[in-house]
Amino acid sequence: MTTSSMPSSTAASPRRDLVLLAVTALLALALLLHGPIAQWASYHAFADQRQAWGIPHAADVLSNLPFAFAGLWALWTARGEPRTGAWLPWRAFAIALVATAAGSAAYHWAPHNASLAFDRLPIAWACAALLCVFLAERRDPRWARPAVLATALALASASVVLWWASELAGRSDLRAYLFVQFLPMLIVPAALWMRLPRQTHSAVRDSAWWGVLAGYAIAKGFELADHALLDALGGWVSGHTLKHLAAAAAAGWILHAAQRAARLSCGNPR
Repeated sequence: MTTSSMPSSTAASPRRDLVLLAVTALLALALLLHGPIAQWASYHAFADQRQAWGIPHAADVLSNLPFAFAGLWALWTARGEPRTGAWLPWRAFAIALVATAAGSAAYHWAPHNASLAFDRLPIAWACAALLCVFLAERRDPRWARPAVLATALALASASVVLWWASELAGRSDLRAYLFVQFLPMLIVPAALWMRLPRQTHSAVRDSAWWGVLAGYAIAKGFELADHALLDALGGWVSGHTLKHLAAAAAAGWILHAAQRAARLSCGNPR
């Protein structure tokens, strides 16, 4: 893998930086002005309540396995690769996927707020790591530095802690967590629309990022249609189960794109 920079003419302009800062500020302002966003009372009432092989809510529990497969595959195939470029946030993203599989499976086994905290924590890590990857590859390699990544992960963790503390205080507020979750989904398309260039030859291509955004949007749609899809599909599969599968597929897609980009940069297309 090479970290040689792209030509200087592709460097991000201050105007583009201001747009990204504006997107961040607008999201924060919108959430601030909206006021507290409470978790709805029926959040834990998922559509598919079936048990299988002694596993409660089996479909929602087992559909988390693809997250673990995607993360472990990425970690395994990255063995021996040079630790260059955005390798650290990519590894953090893969580890967060494995943790998401465990946290989400545990939550769906016994849904309640305490277990939900362990579900949301690795999801927040994954969002933070992916944003660091994107900014390192498109804006400045310093976004991949350990200190920057550690700060991003700490802030992501704090967003879940703030939500949990608000629940314990009886004034549920998801705004900090929603900021962490949705910021990458605004920054990435904004940067792509502005044609923010790749800063290294090993950076993931635009098409892969559009693919992961599409997968995330599809997953959110499935989540919102949890009960409706279970009814429409004759009780075969629920929207939340499909959400897990779509989100895991999107994660696997971007990890595969990252592996391919790294190999191509080294002259190895396999």
